[in-house]
Amino acid sequence: MPNARNELSKFVAALERHYEAASSGRGADDPAVVASYEHLKAAFLDYEEALSDEFEEILPMELVEEDEDWS
Repeated sequence: MPNARNELSKFVAALERHYEAASSGRGADDPAVVASYEHLKAAFLDYEEALSDEFEEILPMELVEEDEDWS
């Protein structure tokens, strides 16, 4: 069973990596940005699952489906 504290640390690290990739100024299609996005998405889901398993809690947010319109 994943530990929520460990998964939180991984999620925070993924946020930091995504920020670094996104702030590099290469644009959303940059492979580093895409990879960091996918890593962040996985870390979010892992943390959410561990939080639910360990404490029966949920996060106050959810991922946007890729086919949803942002406008």
